[in-house]
Amino acid sequence: MLSPEQAQARCQALVERARAAGADAADAIYLADGSQTVRVRLGALEDVERSEGEHASLRVFAGRGSATIGTTDLSDAALAELASRAVAMAHAAPEDKYAGLAPAQLLLRDPPPALDSVDASAFSPAELRARAEEAEDAARAVSGVTNSEGAGAGIGEAVVALATSHGFSGGYATTSHSLSASVIAGEGAGMQRDYAWRAARHAEDLLSPEEIGRLAGERAVARLKPAALASGPRPVVFDPRVGGSLIGHLLGAISGAAIARKASFLLDREGERVFAPGVTIRDDPHRPRGLRSRPFDGEGLATSPRALVEDGRLTGWLMDSAAARQLGRTPTGHAARGHGGPPGVSAGNVILEPGTASVAELIADIADGVLVTELIGHGVNGVTGDYSRGASGFRIVDGEIAGPVAGITVAGNLREMFARMTPANDLEVYRGIDVPTLRVDGMTVAGE
Repeated sequence: MLSPEQAQARCQALVERARAAGADAADAIYLADGSQTVRVRLGALEDVERSEGEHASLRVFAGRGSATIGTTDLSDAALAELASRAVAMAHAAPEDKYAGLAPAQLLLRDPPPALDSVDASAFSPAELRARAEEAEDAARAVSGVTNSEGAGAGIGEAVVALATSHGFSGGYATTSHSLSASVIAGEGAGMQRDYAWRAARHAEDLLSPEEIGRLAGERAVARLKPAALASGPRPVVFDPRVGGSLIGHLLGAISGAAIARKASFLLDREGERVFAPGVTIRDDPHRPRGLRSRPFDGEGLATSPRALVEDGRLTGWLMDSAAARQLGRTPTGHAARGHGGPPGVSAGNVILEPGTASVAELIADIADGVLVTELIGHGVNGVTGDYSRGASGFRIVDGEIAGPVAGITVAGNLREMFARMTPANDLEVYRGIDVPTLRVDGMTVAGE
């Protein structure tokens, strides 16, 4: 794996080769990652996995045509061939009046923000195994746990670099640490499974292995003997483990590409109140140690914190340069790049700010509702906002968490769900999308 500085130099060389081969403009991105994971099950070593990969992708523009091509061979000869092939493909490609590099005046020029994304500490395979064993031991020690699907501990590192023909060059590195455990409670047909995990840039930001294991075990035991539930309208409360998925649907709906295609249930809602007054959702790509922090986007534009929803009102769209041109707007620094193809859109670290009520206060007036802790399936229509997913969790009776329920479906429409959403005050920030417990009134729960 190259260092960020070496990767920048390699990207710049690739862009220069493309220009020499006849490209009017070009950009190149380098993506590399390596990881090591040790998994144990029932006290025995189950798997040791190590992976490394690096990939360079070149995007060229010739006339109104463009092409993207990638390689894992970073030798000088391979890059020279890559550049000539990409230019030939661009000349043969159909015209796209929206394609092109990002506006030069918006490129990141200032020193990048300090993101503290690299942890110099590391764990040996033996130390990773010991951490995984500690997590599994703690999970299996919970009364009612009868079996284990295993526990794992891992470390990783990644490097990203980007260079463009109109003056941008940048790169950065990240590290990651992870812990997980998954166990089974009960016997026979009554068995229930649950898990716990954490991932962080720095090892010290993880829960301890003992905490991860105990949490996994307690969650599995709490799901034993789920009851059936009659169908009908009910308030639905989303645990933070699954509530972030609702905000994921919001991010998809405010993507500039979805708006340009007129394929979003929020197409006509820019500037309008989409959530209840007081609800604010923020995107912060500069959060130190954030899992989605980055100094620049996939086109070299400066990233910056912003409110996606302010006091319930939708502030605008997330746009790469192509979508911005199509909509007659300015790109927002949300372009994302993968191993191939044009940029897409991705937000940074997203949080829905907490409300003022505790979870107990949030559910106190619910006579008959559901707390959802697991969602199943993908029954969401991004064009209409129709929402229907399998779920399991716990019944809420007279303001108290009652026994577990399973085999239910929760349904509604995201436009209405957002408008009726109330957040609790229990926000914890450790994922890429973080939300507190969320209450949504007026949903339909299908059971028996």
